[in-house]
Amino acid sequence: MLAKRIIPCLDVKDGRVVKGINFIQLRDAGDPVENARLYDEQGADELTFLDITASSERRKIILEVVRKTAEEVFMPLTVGGGVRTLEDIRELLQAGADKVSVNTAAVQDRDLVRMASEKFGSQCIVVAIDAKRRRAEDNLWALADHAVREGHGDSLAAISQKLSWEVYIHGGRTQTGFDVLEWARKMERNGAGEILLTSMDRDGTKEGYDIPLTRVISDALSIPVIASGGAGTFEHLREALVQGKADAVLAASIFHYRQHTVREIKEYLKRSGLQVRLD
Repeated sequence: MLAKRIIPCLDVKDGRVVKGINFIQLRDAGDPVENARLYDEQGADELTFLDITASSERRKIILEVVRKTAEEVFMPLTVGGGVRTLEDIRELLQAGADKVSVNTAAVQDRDLVRMASEKFGSQCIVVAIDAKRRRAEDNLWALADHAVREGHGDSLAAISQKLSWEVYIHGGRTQTGFDVLEWARKMERNGAGEILLTSMDRDGTKEGYDIPLTRVISDALSIPVIASGGAGTFEHLREALVQGKADAVLAASIFHYRQHTVREIKEYLKRSGLQVRLD
């Protein structure tokens, strides 16, 4: 069995780390290179940078952040935000990124993921999906949460047929009308090496990951799924890995304000029976 991965996420705006709730209410959370160095020392498996401003004038800033970070740390780096072309991907990889995450551009240019995976290899192409729950009866969401947490996979499968999530782009500001499950399957066919799955409903809330969302997507794909959005406790991470069947968990708030360390979380997960990498 492959070890489960713990991935801190650094949302970068104007060269600084920020953290918000439901993609808004941003607060400063420090220098990205200093944060990256700390997570490397704590034994993080990977690190993800997301340039949430994603505008062309910010591109040089994020490239410089990637270069400085690559010089300081030795864990794999995934970088996303504002990636529009194959040349953007090339520049980030040359700056020291190990993987590049695409979201908005994958929707706007349906051939980008396929071309990128063919040119650079699927192992370095991550498709980020920002997912928001569509309207459904509240009791169905409650039933889905209960089914997953109690390990009732058959019940979840039946309930999930009545539930759906929509893909959002532009940092969670623009609806696409795309169903998340259908989109994830399409991105896998196009050559994505991983899916970074973020619940907009849970982002920054510290109320736990959207377990039904994570489970539905993990069950449907053969490529790794990274759960994102909502981590507030050690148990939340374990739930995403066990009940949600995620291959990795990405978290921000739980780390940025020194609430917990990566090593503390890994030791907890190991005690609960999960395989993690501990140096």
